[in-house]
Amino acid sequence: MFKIPLPQLKTKILHSGKISGTELDNKIKTKINELSGLISEEGAAHIIANELGVELFQSGEKLKIKEIYAGMRNVNLVGKVVRKYEIREFQKEDRAGKVCSLILGDETGTIRLVLWNDQVEQLLNLNENDTVMVKDAYVRENNNTIEIHLGQSGQMTINPKGEKVVEVRLGSNFQRKKISELASREENVEIMGTVVQIFDPRFFHTCPRCRSRANETEGGYTCAEHGPIRPETGYVMNLILDDGTGTIRTVFWKNQLNHLLGKEEQDFLIYKNDLAKFEMVKTDLLGEQYKLRGQVKKNEMFERIEFNVQFVEKAKPEEELARLEKAE
Repeated sequence: MFKIPLPQLKTKILHSGKISGTELDNKIKTKINELSGLISEEGAAHIIANELGVELFQSGEKLKIKEIYAGMRNVNLVGKVVRKYEIREFQKEDRAGKVCSLILGDETGTIRLVLWNDQVEQLLNLNENDTVMVKDAYVRENNNTIEIHLGQSGQMTINPKGEKVVEVRLGSNFQRKKISELASREENVEIMGTVVQIFDPRFFHTCPRCRSRANETEGGYTCAEHGPIRPETGYVMNLILDDGTGTIRTVFWKNQLNHLLGKEEQDFLIYKNDLAKFEMVKTDLLGEQYKLRGQVKKNEMFERIEFNVQFVEKAKPEEELARLEKAE
């Protein structure tokens, strides 16, 4: 059963024209009583929709992001790549693999698309602002948010002919929190604060095909999966953000760091061989205020929580004042 919120569920049923609003409310109450209260209003509405022959979701239909709910299968959508994250390797019990995710957006909102193992190679020619068509994907819930997975039968097409997303609504599904309120494994969190410390960026080599960490050998570089390679350069930087209630280490991987500094990759690589030049960047960042959106994770090695940045935006004083006035 799809996890469609009750208001949207009722709207879909009413749009069929097969029942009035009053009749629907009465039927929902009757159905709950018939089942001795062992069913929710959403569950009762699903049963009524089925009895009326109302299709809540047509397989193969191209959906807008706001129309996607946990539990759906054979989902088709078109979205613009708002953020592309680095490929990560993982080790779980007796198996290893790779995972990568994108944030797709359209005029109704944003959603995460997750790709695993061999699917990850499809991202090598994908860039932010590209258009993506997803077919036959499934939707699952993860930490109170929904995400799309391709699965074995899913397909992804980059910049399909005739498809374009002009506008992206970033949405308000990120919850603003104080740093002192943050806890491990939180998703869709927004924080705002002042940069009080900046660490030097760290550079590393990756395989251009799978984005795994490359191993340096006497003759050059190798990938465990693809053998000898000509590596690409990845980078990551941490900074400390302070909002008056506490501080937290925030982690900016390659794409997010480019957004933070407004630089292209070739510009940033200047600092790889001359970190002294980065001191001016650190001076410019210190004391600046930023609004960050992302997830809170536990760094097991150092026994601390950290903020993995997904979106970065310079704080706007007028917006923050309006927020405070609204809260009073």
